[in-house]
Amino acid sequence: MNHDTPYANFHMADVRRKRVTARRAVAVGEFHPGSAFADIVEHRLPKGDALVMAEFAGLQGAKNASHLIPLCHPLALEFAEVRCVPEPERQVIRVYCEAALAARTGVEMEALAGVNAALLTLYDLTKPVQPALSFGGVRLLFKEGGKKGLWIHPDGMSAAERERFKPHAQAPLDGQSAAVITLSDRASRGDYADRAGPVLVERLAALGARIVATEVLPDEPATLAERLRDLASAGTRLVICTGGTGLGPRDRTPETLAAIADRRVPGLAEMFRVESSQHTPLAWLSRAEAVLVGGTLVIALPGSPKAVAQGMDILAPVLPHALAMAAGGDHA
Repeated sequence: MNHDTPYANFHMADVRRKRVTARRAVAVGEFHPGSAFADIVEHRLPKGDALVMAEFAGLQGAKNASHLIPLCHPLALEFAEVRCVPEPERQVIRVYCEAALAARTGVEMEALAGVNAALLTLYDLTKPVQPALSFGGVRLLFKEGGKKGLWIHPDGMSAAERERFKPHAQAPLDGQSAAVITLSDRASRGDYADRAGPVLVERLAALGARIVATEVLPDEPATLAERLRDLASAGTRLVICTGGTGLGPRDRTPETLAAIADRRVPGLAEMFRVESSQHTPLAWLSRAEAVLVGGTLVIALPGSPKAVAQGMDILAPVLPHALAMAAGGDHA
C-alpha cells in the first residue's frame, strides 16, 4: 500500500490533553430466536444455558473491544455488567451491557462490543435448534462523563430502563442569579474585545443561571471590591471573575477577593488547578481563588477563553450544591 495516500491516514484520537472523568455507557440490542424462545428461557438448548453463557461472553467482549476495533483505545474497565432479559410478550431476548471507568475517553465501544458478543453467543448456542435467527437494534441507551456530560439516545429509554440504570444528569442552576466580571486594563479601555466573559455567560446560561450583570473592569482592586460588595448586597448568588489571577504586576484579583471575603472556599480553587493540570502544567501557575462574600459565592478564574471554558467544565458539577450550602442548605 502507498502510505502517502489518504486511505492510510488512520490514527487513534489523541486524548492526552483531555481530563480524566468518570465515564459510563449502557448499550442494548435484541436477539430474535423465533420458535426457539422457549428452549432458551427453559434452558433446553443442547449446548447449554445460552443466557448465562451470553452474559459471560458479553463481559469478554466489553473487555476486549480494543482487540477487535483497530482505533479503539485500550481501556481497563472498572465495572462491566451484561444482562440478558427475556421478554415473553415479544418473544425476544433483550441484551444490556453497562461499562464504566475513570478515563480520558469514553466507554461506548466497550458497551457496544459487550452487547454484540452476547448476541453472537446467543446465536451460536441457539442455531442447532433454529437456524432462522436474527438480532439487531444495537445502540447506546446513554453515555455519561467528559465535558459533554449526559447524552441520551434520541430513541429514549423505557421507565424500567431509567429506573435500573439511573442516568445522571448534571444538576442545573435553576434560575440562580449570576454575574460575570472580566478584569482587564486593555479590554476595559477598548484595546481589544473581551472574549472570556461571553464564554462564561454562555456556560452559565446553559446551566440555567439568570445573568444579572456582565461587566469589564480595569485591574483596580478598589473598583472590583466595591462592585463585588454591591452585587453581594443585591443578593446575587454567584459571581465569576475572569482575569487578574496570573503572576503579572497588575494581577491582583485573588488579593482583592481575600480582602473582602467573609470565608474562603479553597477546595474550589484547588479543584480547578488539579483538574486543569491534566490539560497543561501551566495550570499550577494560576492563582484562581474562591470566597464567600456574605451569601455570595465569588470565583476568580484565569483570563483566557479556553481556561474559563475548562474551568466551567470542572466546576459546573459542584456549583449547584455549593450555592445551596451557602444559602443554608444541608450537606447531603
